[in-house]
Amino acid sequence: MYRTETDALGTTEVPVEALYGIHTARAVANFPFVRRPVPSGMICAYGLVKQACIGTCADLGCWSDAAKVDAMLRACGQMAAGSLDEHIRVDLMQGGAGTSLNMNVNEVLANCALQLLGERPGDYGRISPTEDINRYQSTNDTFPTALKLAAIVGIRQLEPQLVALQEAFQQKEKDFADIVKVARTEYQDAVLTTLGRQFGAWAEAVNRDRWRVYKCVERLRVVNLGGTAIGTGLAAERSYIFGVTDRLRELTGMGFARAENLLEATQNCDVFVEVSGILKACAASLLKISGDLRLLASGPDAGLGEIRLPARQAGSSIMPGKVNPVIPEAVSQAAMQVMGNDGVIAQACAAGSLELNPFLPLVAANLLDSIDLLTTACDILRRHCIEGIEANPDRCRAAVEASTAIVTALLPALGYDQCGRLAKAAKAQNKTIRQIVLEERLLTETQFEQLISPEAVCRLGFVRK
Repeated sequence: MYRTETDALGTTEVPVEALYGIHTARAVANFPFVRRPVPSGMICAYGLVKQACIGTCADLGCWSDAAKVDAMLRACGQMAAGSLDEHIRVDLMQGGAGTSLNMNVNEVLANCALQLLGERPGDYGRISPTEDINRYQSTNDTFPTALKLAAIVGIRQLEPQLVALQEAFQQKEKDFADIVKVARTEYQDAVLTTLGRQFGAWAEAVNRDRWRVYKCVERLRVVNLGGTAIGTGLAAERSYIFGVTDRLRELTGMGFARAENLLEATQNCDVFVEVSGILKACAASLLKISGDLRLLASGPDAGLGEIRLPARQAGSSIMPGKVNPVIPEAVSQAAMQVMGNDGVIAQACAAGSLELNPFLPLVAANLLDSIDLLTTACDILRRHCIEGIEANPDRCRAAVEASTAIVTALLPALGYDQCGRLAKAAKAQNKTIRQIVLEERLLTETQFEQLISPEAVCRLGFVRK
């Protein structure tokens, strides 16, 4: 039932048909931290990186056995397609700068290739995890390259979700364009606006996040592949160093470029801090918007109640009929987690020492988690909340009529002093601004309505006659 494998530390037993080997077995025993599997995107990315490395070595004539080369490349293809995920057993939280994951990948690819050749796993005489699968490579250049590739793939999935969310807000901007409401600053009545303009502002915030996220790809496409241990290309052919990134670019269709200074690119990880900061900005927008949605939908009877969020589930085990804003709440928590991840990423990248950062596994765990969280958050916020939001125009209108905020809309016609007097009179007499203005014949009903119309409250200033 078991086979015996050997490394520099001794021997250990591995299940006879397992595609992983001794290095993976030791890592599984050493790092039982969060029992959190390596994300599929990272595994697939590693398969592509290995395919580029092995393909480049094959072009240079590193192996004379064509069947062996074909089997190794086919194994890489299987990993890139996601069919070998179950064999990656190491915890993503691991010491050694990601060496455990790299060796788990090497062992799985070697044993998969051996099976393709009709041989048994563990018979490394023909295909070795280190001598063949890891030829001209180090964890220190393959791990960060795989992370950047996985992040780019994730970002390309996040971006269309941001676009769709923006478009959903823009549609509501059109739907609610004629609903005048009270705008609020510091939780106090301010001036008049429209519900459409409120949704339009959220759409523009998401649009900025969309473009910032799109630009992340430019920051991630420069890789240190070929630099091996510290960026000097130790133990690798020069032709390999200059060709492997080109091969990866051809395989992925992504604009990868070899870093001009491989030594610098191996030891410094600030690019991940920069990208995480952009993701944090996106999270901040989602958190702010989610809070606004909850506030505008509050009540619905004893709160603002200016919009109605789609009812997704019963809100209480004791209060009949209560429905909570569960989607904005879930999105808020996702956004908070992304912000927390950003702090961890910054600390991990800053804690690198000399020629290497040993904490890249932690960076990978949090960066890929942030991308995934934001992608899901944008999707469910759009589908389960924004698209189904309904306005409560009667509630908006009642708030407009009852608030002294309406008086600011009269400034162009009545002036500041007169409007200030009206606001005080309305409070003292327990009347609306409209009642006092009409009673004192300061404006006609038509003039009053024009000043508080959607067109007037949305107009960018006024033109002096």
